[in-house]
Amino acid sequence: MDASAPLLHDIRRFRLCMTTIIAGLVLSGITAFPLLAELELLARGLGPPDPHGTGAVHGLQTWVTRVRDGLRTTYAAHPWIAYGTDWLAFGHLVIALFFVGPLLHPTRDHRGNLASGIAACIAVVPLACIAGQVRGIPWGWRMIDCAFGIVGIVPLLIAWRIHHRLRAARL
Repeated sequence: MDASAPLLHDIRRFRLCMTTIIAGLVLSGITAFPLLAELELLARGLGPPDPHGTGAVHGLQTWVTRVRDGLRTTYAAHPWIAYGTDWLAFGHLVIALFFVGPLLHPTRDHRGNLASGIAACIAVVPLACIAGQVRGIPWGWRMIDCAFGIVGIVPLLIAWRIHHRLRAARL
């Protein structure tokens, strides 16, 4: 067996982790641009909430309708407010750029990039819980937001471990 095979396998796995993080950030970023259009589509797909309905589907319908109506009202009166979510989208795209270096050059020292990504994923949970409570975001929606940090940290922790092996093999 070729001695470089394990190293190449690690490089492929590391790049898969980086690609996953970059794709998640880019997808999350570009979907922050057309929020109202997305909510219109989602609300149409879910249908109107039944005023006598109960359960998770009814709760989701009610929440999506409430948010869509709030965005409609806000954008009609103050369209520049959407500029804030444009910057949110841009922020996701910029953060994704910080993982391009590790993707392209996995054996270089990228501990800072990876550690910052891991810290950001951890920070999602208290932010979603605290700010969500302050802003009146339903508990279930806050848990969806927390899931972004929990899911995002998995490939970063795998990449961290692989990166340590790659660095050790290089030195």
